[in-house]
Amino acid sequence: MSLSAATKAKLEKITTATLTTVLLKKGLRNVWMRGAAPFSPSAQGVRLVGEAFTLRFVPAREDLATPASWSSPISTRAAIEAMPEGCIAVADAMGITDAGIFGDILCARLKKRGVTALVTDGAVRDVAGVNGTGLPVWCAGGAAPPSVAGLTFVSWQEPIGCGGVAVFPGDVIVADADGCVLIPKDIVDAVTEESVEQERLEAWIMVQVESGVALPGLYPANAENKAKYEADKAAGRA
Repeated sequence: MSLSAATKAKLEKITTATLTTVLLKKGLRNVWMRGAAPFSPSAQGVRLVGEAFTLRFVPAREDLATPASWSSPISTRAAIEAMPEGCIAVADAMGITDAGIFGDILCARLKKRGVTALVTDGAVRDVAGVNGTGLPVWCAGGAAPPSVAGLTFVSWQEPIGCGGVAVFPGDVIVADADGCVLIPKDIVDAVTEESVEQERLEAWIMVQVESGVALPGLYPANAENKAKYEADKAAGRA
């Protein structure tokens, strides 16, 4: 895993809203995963960061999507055992929400292995049990049927699409109350530093708003207000 502890600590203080703004400035519009909302109690009111460990499902095919497939070498069970501590499991369920990709036992194993969170555009099952594991889950809801009722698991650690976003193994995921945002692994440090500065600027802007300053020219800041911000920053007031 290549995400440094220093970068991770900075990202844990940056909102996904800020990250989408910074990524938009870099030309990346499609980074927010549709359908992956905070679901379990342990996903509420937190911000979690980790490298993506990808899981891929395709539509169910009757000869492959069977309970017997759970014992196959290519299974969600085998994938879980390959996950490193600190990763975020990101599952491409194609937005299918009438079959739960993981239940309480699998989520308990994820928690035991030190996986940071589960993120999917699909659903989980055994909701009460999943919530009881303490694993933070971002998903599109709960569903009683097992995964094989609607999906076939085919692979892990390859490029996937989750919530309409292309996710490559090792990309960085930030998940909070607004959902899940992807940062391409090759630009994570640059995006992090720009986001830290963006949040500092916006905190200064909020102070100006609270003091009665009008928005035009303030947000976004024009040259005059940028100069005021830089002066306050140099003086330790921002």
